[in-house]
Amino acid sequence: MKLAVGVRNAAHLAALQSARAAATPPLRHFTRNFPKRAAELTDGGSIYWVIGGVILVRQRILDITQDTDPEDGTPSTALVLAPELVRVEARAQRAFQGWRYLPPEDAPPDLTARNSDTAEMPEAMRRELAALGLL
Repeated sequence: MKLAVGVRNAAHLAALQSARAAATPPLRHFTRNFPKRAAELTDGGSIYWVIGGVILVRQRILDITQDTDPEDGTPSTALVLAPELVRVEARAQRAFQGWRYLPPEDAPPDLTARNSDTAEMPEAMRRELAALGLL
């Protein structure tokens, strides 16, 4: 899990990532430390984005490489991400620092795989219902 700080919604995250991928491909998310469980993450793992206090989407992790952060030039680790954002069942998540491993059994299911009628709901409504514990 990773907080998407400053991101308003899933569409905003997609737009930011699209611009970043066009400017400096491939699409990467930079982090300071190399993950201890890198093999698990690249073997079908995803990053779950927390937007506005709610887990809303996941994104496949394709590779993990040693890299340099383009913003400040510091050595860092790049999580190479698939461009597709997969909407998941909205789940409230309190703020945390850094990023956290999410065991597969605790991961929210994809909307299309479990409950397609909520997939068509506006994101703000899904977020509010999740915060109330109704989704």
